[in-house]
Amino acid sequence: MPPKKKETDYVALSSAFMRIPKMKIDAARALMTLGLTQIYELEGRSPETLFSDLRKLKPGAPDDLLPFFRLAVYYAENQPPEPAMLELSVWRQ
Repeated sequence: MPPKKKETDYVALSSAFMRIPKMKIDAARALMTLGLTQIYELEGRSPETLFSDLRKLKPGAPDDLLPFFRLAVYYAENQPPEPAMLELSVWRQ
């Protein structure tokens, strides 16, 4: 029996968050789970607090989402963003 194909989250894929360079579909879905729908809603937010709130809703949320949250908040607050700051390696600590 062939392995089951992973279901694509078309709602997250078509969300505003996917306009952020290097954004992962799972991170976009996580932001939507927190009730956010637009990039501007991330302005002034703490990525760590957002991640903490996500962990309260979904205790098994993977740690690798935090760099994406940091990137998303940076992108929301800095237009135009510096290209070097759009690399995920900058946000992994």
